[in-house]
Amino acid sequence: MLLQSKFDTTYNERQICLMNYLKNTVKPGANFFKSKYIAKDTGLSSKEVGTNMALLAEMCHEFKIERYSYSNSTTWLITASQI
Repeated sequence: MLLQSKFDTTYNERQICLMNYLKNTVKPGANFFKSKYIAKDTGLSSKEVGTNMALLAEMCHEFKIERYSYSNSTTWLITASQI
């Protein structure tokens, strides 16, 4: 099933899922998310989250995504872009 999204069509289905998740959960300022909790909330595996978040960090303009730390799961620092 394809997801309807306003995001660019260069994103795959998992990336669109993650972008929609971030759109609904990121608040102003710094936001910290663990891959395992994103996986639980989205139905993706932790590996899928990590792989696709790393790709989104390179190509996403809607959010600034940084790998912050690794302790029992990768932690991501995410802020909304000021575009």
